[in-house]
Amino acid sequence: MILPKSALITDVSPRDGLQSEGASIPTDDKVRLINALAHTGIRRIEVTSFVHPKIVPSMADADEVFRRIERVAGVSYQALVPNVRGADRAIAAGADELNVVLSTTEGFNLRNLNMTVAESIETFRAVAEVARAAGLRAEVGLSVVFGCPYDGPVGLREVLDVTDRLIEAGAEEILFADTIGVANPRQVTETVESIRARWPKLNIGLHFHDTRGLGIANVLSGLEAGVNRFDASVAGIGACPFAPGATGNVCTEDTVHMLESMGVNTGIDLEALIDCARVARELVRHEVPSRLLRAGAWRVP
Repeated sequence: MILPKSALITDVSPRDGLQSEGASIPTDDKVRLINALAHTGIRRIEVTSFVHPKIVPSMADADEVFRRIERVAGVSYQALVPNVRGADRAIAAGADELNVVLSTTEGFNLRNLNMTVAESIETFRAVAEVARAAGLRAEVGLSVVFGCPYDGPVGLREVLDVTDRLIEAGAEEILFADTIGVANPRQVTETVESIRARWPKLNIGLHFHDTRGLGIANVLSGLEAGVNRFDASVAGIGACPFAPGATGNVCTEDTVHMLESMGVNTGIDLEALIDCARVARELVRHEVPSRLLRAGAWRVP
């Protein structure tokens, strides 16, 4: 087994993890979680999203969160933006990177963003231009890559077609997401290999949900295929509010534990990360799927 020597983990819990919680999380608590994560060695944190508060009320305090977080050297603070207006707000608030999400399928894109896929690609093009003018990167998060709750199974040809159009629009880094947790390791391998064969210079990231228990297995499959950039959410919190049946993201601490135990360096302090998982569990006020919170990290005596 040949694996990358290191991996970059983006913790998405402050945005993707908290956005679907029924109870509103106070701004103070969001800031506390973000600051704690920034001191674990994590180098990228998805802080919040600059969407209209009527759409995602839990993210209405996006500007305030960015104003109040402690900036730790070496940490990139990322914001999800739906359009140019959101990008302008995020840049003004001090975001280091922008993330634009769109869907592989028309059905999910219309319900999630009220736009066609073609319209979303043009939105990304415009956001990417704004980001470049500000000296920032704009990443694409491509959702429902392996299956859609509305349009059903997603073929590899659809994924490659949308990817082709995004690259033409200026995408240099694309995060391929299993939004509803239906992917299996073989699919992940085939998808990554096909993408790499067609666009060898594209920066590829993967975002998995553990809905059906295959999240960590899919991370390993992506790793074996050469991907070293993964999203995860501390304590495994979060789910897409627009995807019926979707449950939590892959746990950051479980992912880091697996990677480090296989000799893949993350630069993350695992015990500090487990402490962050405790904070996340406290904030959401319900049980979380984190295995390390229950069992702890394995340390050889």
